[in-house]
Amino acid sequence: MNDKYDFVGLGDIVIDAFIELDKDQADVSVDLDTGRKTLQMPFGSKLPYKEKVVVNAVGNAPNAAVSAHRLGLKSALITNLGHDKYGTDCLDALRNEGVNTDYVKVHENKFTNYHYVLRYGPERTILINHESYNYQLPAFSESPRYIYLSSIGEHAVDHHFEIVDYIKNNDTKLVFQPGTFQMKLGIEKLQSVYENTEIFFCNKEEAQEILDTKEQDVPTLIRKFKATGPKMPVITDGPKGAYVVDEDDQAWHMPMYPDPAPPVDRTGAGDSFSSTFTSATILGKTPAEALSWGPINSMSVVQYIGAQKGLLSRESLEEHLAQAPSDYIPTKI
Repeated sequence: MNDKYDFVGLGDIVIDAFIELDKDQADVSVDLDTGRKTLQMPFGSKLPYKEKVVVNAVGNAPNAAVSAHRLGLKSALITNLGHDKYGTDCLDALRNEGVNTDYVKVHENKFTNYHYVLRYGPERTILINHESYNYQLPAFSESPRYIYLSSIGEHAVDHHFEIVDYIKNNDTKLVFQPGTFQMKLGIEKLQSVYENTEIFFCNKEEAQEILDTKEQDVPTLIRKFKATGPKMPVITDGPKGAYVVDEDDQAWHMPMYPDPAPPVDRTGAGDSFSSTFTSATILGKTPAEALSWGPINSMSVVQYIGAQKGLLSRESLEEHLAQAPSDYIPTKI
C-alpha cells in the first residue's frame, strides 16, 4: 500500500443477475412528451424468462476501476462487502482483474449487495437494494491522483462530506458520477461535493432530474452544471453523442462511435464512457481527446452481457480510434 494509485474507485459493489425477459410476456411504452420508456408486465402472473446470467463484482465504481486498470492505470477500489459467498466471489473477480483490494472492507453479519437486471432486448431495468454499511475512508499511505466517487447507499450522506474534506486537504482530484440516490438528493444537499468536483458525469435525463428542469438542449444543461461547481461537466445523450465543457469554458461535442453490431446489453455503457474519459485525462489527454476515447469503450461494452466483459485495453482502444470514420471527431459548439 506504499505505491501511489492513479485511480481509486469509491462506491458500492454488487452482483448482477441478468434476467432476459420474454418479449411475448413484457412490453415497453414510450411517453410521447418526455421520451421516457416504461417496462410493462402483467400483474399477478407467472411470467417465463429466457435466460439468467450472473456477473460478479460490478457497480459503477468497480466497473470504473476495472476499466482504468485495463487502460494501463494503477487502480484500487474502496467498497464494502458482506462476509458471505458472494463477497468472496467479488474479491476473487477484482483480483483476477488486477484491481487492488486493500481498501475493500468485509463486514461480519452483513450481506453483499445483489441486484436483479431485467433485460428487454439491449435495454434494462435494475432492481436495486443497498446494504447498510459503515462508510469510512481508508488511511492512504499516499494520496491517490484521482478518486472516482459513484453510487453509495442512501444512508451514507455524511460520507460525502468526509470525502470533500479529504479532497480539500490533499493532492487528489475528485470525479463524481452520481448514482440513483445521489441524483435524488439534488444539488443543494451535496453542494460541497459539486463545488469540489474536477470532472462530473451524467446523461441528459439525469441532468434534468438533478437540476429539476425540463430543458432539452444539452449545451444549455451542461453550462448550468458548470455553474453549480464542477470544473469539467460531461453529459451524454444516447445516440446523439456526448458533450463536455472544459476549464476554459469551451464546449465540445462528440458523436457516437459506430456499433459493429446491434447492442446486446447497455448495462455499463455509462460507466465505461465515464471511466475511459477520466483515464484518458489522467494519461494527459485534452478534454476533446478524452471525449473521443469514451464512446469507443461504450461501443465495445454493449456488445456483451454485463458491464465489464467488453472493456478494452489501451492498445485495442487506440486501434479502434485509428480506424474510426472520418466524421468521428470532436467539434466545438
